[in-house]
This record gives sequence, structure tokens and C-alpha cells, in this order.
Amino acid sequence: MDSLRLPRQMASQSKSKEDHNEKCEEKSKEVMASPSHSTAGLIEGESGDIDPWDLPELKDNGVPWSALDTKGKVLRVLVSVAKLIGLLGLLYMFICSLDILSSAFQLVGGKTAGEIFQDNSVLSNPLAGLVIGVLVTLLVQSSSTSSSIIVSMVSAGLLKVPVAVPIIMGTNIGTSVTNTLVAMTQAGDRSTFRRAFAGATVHDFFNWLSVLVLLPLEVASGYLYKVTKLIIDSFQIESGEAPDLLNVITDPLTESIIKLDDSVIRGIATGDAEAKNKSLILRWCQTYTNATLTNVTVPGPENCTSPSLCWVDGNNTITLKNVSQTYNVLKCNHLFVNVNLSDLAVGLILLTLSLLVLCSCLVFIVKLLNSMLKGQVASVIKKILNTDFPFPFGWVTGYIAILVGAGMTFIVQSSSVFTSAITPLVGIGVISIERAYPLSLGSNIGTTTTAILAAMASPGETLADALQIALVHFLFNISGIILWYPIPFTRLPIRMAKSLGNVTASYRWFAAVYIILCFFVLPLLVFSLSLAGWQVLVGVGVPLVVMLIVIVVINVLQKRKPGCLPAALRSWDFLPLWAHSLDPWDKVVGVITAKCCCCCKCCHIPSDDQEHEVQESVENGKRMHMTTYDNPAMSAEKEVEDEIKIELNILKKTRL
Repeated sequence: MDSLRLPRQMASQSKSKEDHNEKCEEKSKEVMASPSHSTAGLIEGESGDIDPWDLPELKDNGVPWSALDTKGKVLRVLVSVAKLIGLLGLLYMFICSLDILSSAFQLVGGKTAGEIFQDNSVLSNPLAGLVIGVLVTLLVQSSSTSSSIIVSMVSAGLLKVPVAVPIIMGTNIGTSVTNTLVAMTQAGDRSTFRRAFAGATVHDFFNWLSVLVLLPLEVASGYLYKVTKLIIDSFQIESGEAPDLLNVITDPLTESIIKLDDSVIRGIATGDAEAKNKSLILRWCQTYTNATLTNVTVPGPENCTSPSLCWVDGNNTITLKNVSQTYNVLKCNHLFVNVNLSDLAVGLILLTLSLLVLCSCLVFIVKLLNSMLKGQVASVIKKILNTDFPFPFGWVTGYIAILVGAGMTFIVQSSSVFTSAITPLVGIGVISIERAYPLSLGSNIGTTTTAILAAMASPGETLADALQIALVHFLFNISGIILWYPIPFTRLPIRMAKSLGNVTASYRWFAAVYIILCFFVLPLLVFSLSLAGWQVLVGVGVPLVVMLIVIVVINVLQKRKPGCLPAALRSWDFLPLWAHSLDPWDKVVGVITAKCCCCCKCCHIPSDDQEHEVQESVENGKRMHMTTYDNPAMSAEKEVEDEIKIELNILKKTRL
């Protein structure tokens, strides 16, 4: 019996030892195989990472509908209806504030825009014309206004249609800055800002890429001019009227605040000397003009209207001329009609107030949408907006989105309003960037259809030229869609916008740098070089463009085929850190921000929190370094720890 018990005891002891060893091995694996610090984790963990571009789940943390009693259900319905009414009211105020913002920009820079258009010698340069279109649209914050100025100049014979084509392309770029500025208001949350900024800049990249391809093509072949000329000559087009759709609802509020005289900017652009001394603020909404034959003294007989209506009285030559006299009938009733302030002062007041209302409305719209779009409601809306048709009709979905974008923009009569309205929806995750892209393309088409209808309201003698310019704008956007949408591989704006979104999510200050560089510095640089002449433009521009192309090609090869490059070019490590990384610049921005804020007491609390976070990261780094000291992949951990300590010292020195 003892001999039988002994093997059993030995077997049980060996089994318990094996179990103990297995548990120890599991624990050691848990410690050593940290996904963020082991080399295996760095390789295998990438597949399990969460994609930041996946739409978030908007979960409803409230009481389920089935758990509510009758009173609770009625109360929830009333609250939902009140939220919907509030959302519509905020959206109405948002659209009206955009309209007032456009008026404010016209008051501040409208006359300057008209004077810029007046220099025909500069406009004859295609690049200068493109930049002027961008800058003028930025000044007046309305592609419709800048397009109408161009149409007026073409109708008056001051501009030829081929010269006006690059300017129209520039207005297409300038109008996309509004929704980019709207995305800046969502910088509070990193993931929301990533999606919102990418959803806004996908419109920018489409416009810039389209111009980069179609402007050289137009200069070389006159493609847009010739095709639109053929269309105009082929059809008998009659004058019509541009419809007022959303303006019927928004005009009562906006016109009670400010009403502008659009003819002043057009008059300055067409060379009317009297228009320069007129105010853009409309004082009299109804006037009466009477033309009468009056005796007028002229310098000599050659200035008479006709020999039969000319006589000499002593030293004076007199003739009969039709003299128009305008009588004021009905005064306007907006807020600034009796205010004795300059256009600039009124514009700055309206600019401040409209930006305040715009940002406030946007913040409340996002909060209301976050509270309403939860649970089943959110899932239904997201499925409707982002789900493709079943195979083999999935490709149709994007084109239907383009039509929806065009139709909605036609209703609101402004691409800026439509794209600015969908930007917060992209930010909170209701609309994906892949769906926002065709919607933005549709908005480009929708704003051109409005311009076509407005051109059809022109007089018969100027109808052809006005309509041709509007068709150039339409055909430019259609050509851009053909270039950058039908084939998934060519949808570069989506990939570029996502890359920029990732950068701005990590370095939020870079969003402001992007806006300043792309919409102000770059256009002004090109404009300055254009004024200096073709020789200077080519001498400076061509080397910069070639260098940019080389950098892009090397970046692509580094990611996809590094073996094709020499060993030195397989990374940018041979350059200084500031030349290929934003980290040093981020530290500089952090130091500057800390120095600017150190005088405010409210900045001490954030700095303490930031210092506490840095200290925690140092301690965590030390602990992980102790547990993974034998891993050769951790040789750079000490350098990271030293950099964190340097940042901590900088923060301490910049505090009071």
C-alpha cells in the first residue's frame, strides 16, 4: 500500500509544480510582453490598434424608452421636440450669421476688392488672376459676390472671357476657407477636431489639386473657354430670373440688421469714379430716376450731342443733353441706416458680432446634436448617410451624394453655408469623411447652378458672356470631379485630408499655420512674383516646385519601396530634427504660449496639471524601463526620459 501511495504523492507534487510553473510563466509573459514596450508588441500590436477614423458609437446612457412610464414618455417627446425646434432655430441663426459675416467682410474690404479687379494689366497674367480670385473671395467671403463682379466686368467689356477664367478658378479656392475656420471651433476634443478639420480641408485639397491640373491645361489649350463657347453658340438661350429660395427666409432678419449696395463694388471694378466716394451701406431702398433734356455747357462744338442741338452764346458752347436726376423715395429700415460711422467701423462691429454668434451657434448645435443623436436614432441616421447600396450598385452611392450636395447647396444658395453645416456632423462622427467628400463636390456644382441662373437674368446684349463665365465655373468643377472622384485610387483629397487631420490632432496649432500659409502667404507670394514679371516668377517658382515634387516622391518611396532609394535617403534623419519633425516646433509653441499666459492666474492651474502629467510620465517611464531593462529595443528609453525632463524644466522656468 505504501508503495502505491508514494507514486501517487510524487505524481500530485509534480502536477502541482507544473501548475505553479505555468502560472509563473503566464505572469512573466504578462510582464515581459507589454504591447507598447516589447518589440513583438510594436510589430503585432499595430493590427489591433483602433482606427481613429472609425465613426464613434454614440451610446445613449439615459433611461430606455420601455422603462419609462406614460408621464416620462410624454416628457421625453416634448423635450425631443423642443430640442428639434431649438436646433432649427440655431441653424437659422448660423446661416444668418454667415450672411452677416459676408456683409461685414464686404464693408471692410469690398472697395479694396473692387480696386484690385480694376488693374487689367495684372489680371492678364493667369497666375496673378488666380491669386486675385482667391484674395478677393477671402475679402468678401462670398464666391457669389466675387463671381458677380467678374460677370459685370466681362459684360462691360473690361475683361475678356479667357482672362476671367483663372479668376473664376481662384474664387473656387477662396470660398473653401469658411468651413475650415468653422472646423477650428471644434479644437477642444482631439478626435473630434481630427475628423472635423479633415472633413473641412478635403474641400480645400480638391480645389487646389483641380487648379494645379486644369490651370496649366487651360493656359496651354483654352479647353474651358472653347467648350463653353461651343455650348453658348449651340443653344438659343433666353433671359430668365434667378430664384430666391432660402433668401426668402433669411432676408427679413439679415436685411433688418444691414443692407448693402452691391453696385458700389461693381462700379469701382468697372472704373466708375463716383462709386469710390459712395458708401456700401444702402440708405435708400426705393429711388426714382428722372431723365430730362437740359441745356449743358460743353468745351466746344465737337462735344455736342449733335450739330442741330448745338449753339454758341458768346464764349460758351451749349448743347442739349439727357440729364438723369435721382430722387430718394423710401428710406431703408435696418439698424445702421442712420448711424454716422464709416464703412470700416460698421464692418468691424458686424464682423465681431457675427463671429460671436457664429461660434456660439456652432457650439450649441454640436451639443444638441450630441444629445439627440444617440442610441437607435444615431444608428439609423449613420446607416442612411454612410451605408452604400448593395453589390453591384455600391458605386452609385457616391454619385447620389454628389446630387444631394448639389441640391442642398442650390436650396441654401451658398456652398459655404452647406459645407460649414456638415463640418460639425463630420466632427461628432455622424458623417464619415468618405461621405463628406462627394457632398462637398456636389456643393461645388450647386453653387455654380445658382450662378448660371443669376447670369440668365442678365440683359440680352450681355447674356452670352455672363452665361459663358458661369458655365466655365460649372465645367471647371465637373472636370475636377472627373479627375479626383470616379476611380478610388484618384481620391487623393481624402488621403491628404486624413494626413493633415492626424497632424492637426497631434499639433493643433498647425491648423492655424495651414490656414495662414495656404490662403494668405502662398497667394501673396505668387502674386508678388507675378508682379515682378515672368522671368522672376519662373526663376523662383520652378526650383521650388521641383524641390516639392522631389520631396513628395522621396516620401512615397520611403513608405512603399525604401529599397529603391540610397541608404542615406531611406529616412530624413540626416537632416536637423526641426527640418523633418514638428516636435521641436511644438516645444517652441508651448514655451511661447506659456510665456504669453504666465501673467494670468488662470494659467497656473493648467501649468500645474501639465507638470503633474509630465512627472507621471517620467515615473511610468522609469518603472517600464526597470521591467524591460533586458530588452534591446528599449535602448532609446533613456533618451525619451531625458527629453521629458527637459520639457519639465522648461515649464518650470516659464512660470512666474
